[in-house]
Amino acid sequence: MSRTLIDITLPFSGQLSVWPGDPPIAISSSRELLPRLMHLSFGNHTGTHVDAPAHFIADGATVDRLPLETLIGPAWVVHLPDLAEITAAALAGAGIPPGTTRLLIRTDNSDRPLTSVFDPTYVALTADAVEWLLAHAVRLVGLDAPSLDLFGSAEFPAHNVLLAAGVIFVERLALGGIAPGAYELICLPLPLLNGDGAPTRAVLVRET
Repeated sequence: MSRTLIDITLPFSGQLSVWPGDPPIAISSSRELLPRLMHLSFGNHTGTHVDAPAHFIADGATVDRLPLETLIGPAWVVHLPDLAEITAAALAGAGIPPGTTRLLIRTDNSDRPLTSVFDPTYVALTADAVEWLLAHAVRLVGLDAPSLDLFGSAEFPAHNVLLAAGVIFVERLALGGIAPGAYELICLPLPLLNGDGAPTRAVLVRET
């Protein structure tokens, strides 16, 4: 038996869009001659990143204190195509195995071209989907969108409900072409001291 490693992290460059109002991405070379050095400037919720409870919850866990036991372990990838939003009914009908604690959701977001222009029509969770995840004891949820909440949602149900329950988010995953099923997830965000989130490298491992 061999292992296949699949990187599900978006390449980091100025071609990534940022959430409206977030700091822009600035990447420059500080040295023209060897040894080269690059200067990076961006918000901590840019690209593929982890949201810690402290992002929305007062006194919530910060990214440097998230348990590795949650960030690394068995995960289930589900494919939900042709949806404008992810509902509880869609999750209930997706064949997610009982006891799944790490759930990664691939949608049509993954099929859209990568662009620096923010697209507010991304697919995300409805309030009843949030309740479904909470009721099924999911401890980590990943999505191929810049937010688990739909754009324009005044209540931010995913952030306010799931983060309050200690659920970890992984947003802007690169899930294009990833087959549904069982994997091992390795997700290691930068341990930004007292950070409410941080860029991460996320990898799936599949036994073949």
